[in-house]
Amino acid sequence: MAATPSDGLPGWVPDNVETYLAHVVQGRSIRSLARDAGCHASTVLRQVRRFELRRDDPLVDHALHRLGRQRSGADAPVKPEDIDIMTSSTELSQPLPCTQRLEQEARRILRRLAEPGACLAVAEGMEKAVVVRETRDGQTIRTGTVDREIAEAMALHEWIEAGASGRVARYRITAAGRGALRDFLAREAAVSTVATEEDEPDNRSRYGVAETPILVLARRRDKDGSPFLAADLVRAGERLREEYEIAVMGGEPREGWEEFLVRTPDGDPMARGAEGAKARLALALSDLGPGLGDVTLRVCCRLEGLETVEKQMGWAARSGKIVLRIALQRLARHFHERDGAGGGMIG
Repeated sequence: MAATPSDGLPGWVPDNVETYLAHVVQGRSIRSLARDAGCHASTVLRQVRRFELRRDDPLVDHALHRLGRQRSGADAPVKPEDIDIMTSSTELSQPLPCTQRLEQEARRILRRLAEPGACLAVAEGMEKAVVVRETRDGQTIRTGTVDREIAEAMALHEWIEAGASGRVARYRITAAGRGALRDFLAREAAVSTVATEEDEPDNRSRYGVAETPILVLARRRDKDGSPFLAADLVRAGERLREEYEIAVMGGEPREGWEEFLVRTPDGDPMARGAEGAKARLALALSDLGPGLGDVTLRVCCRLEGLETVEKQMGWAARSGKIVLRIALQRLARHFHERDGAGGGMIG
């Protein structure tokens, strides 16, 4: 029972959610739903009971409440017991995401959640969910943000599942989420891969890897035993990558992102969405300039390996990590000057 325009629901809503809402919101009987679906009534009953149990998950509960309001109409009466403690008029006013936006945002967030030690933190009453990653030395790095309605849709699809509960719930990627990520990346590669004479296999960005180049480099130690990349440098690189991934949703510039290494960017860095991310990314790349900007764009954003970058840039072997560290130091200073210490993360 896929969602249709007459349902008032977007096409990404799973069939079993449609069945649950038809029973709970519209009051349709289990037997009539089973007849429409061509299955036994016990099958539909199990689906309904399963979603009743899943409403213990705050994201799932709020998603079902939001979809129920959409399905029945904004003016339909709502029972007090259907309103979760986390529900607010502000949250309910946020529009349901379209299928394209859900897939774009889910691809970005699932990719982050597939990294070691990553989870999605959701606080009561907040409109944003935050991706954080715990490093081996116990530090927590914020690597991304996503709108609450996207997180709800991901939970509804069982791409993420709740772990620790409380005022801040923590979600981790599931096997279904990893499968969805593989599908998203495969479709992205099929659409975006353009074969040219320069497109050798070792040149291409490696979005699907869980261990990104900056994560690998962050584990290394200097001669004195200190981390090769300090935490603030890792945060700067992760922030630039987040800006890049949001910016590319709006399409790449005509001459590629490299054009901002040599010209003054335009656009409003305070704007929301892809346009604001593009402006902030352009400012950062312009500040870094050629050389430092090149290595940062390639390694942090496109996830190219350092050996590949050294080869393409004509640098000596093992020099790339030194140049990258210098670039990240300059990038961290750029973000600090713009936003202050620890501030200005995306979203």
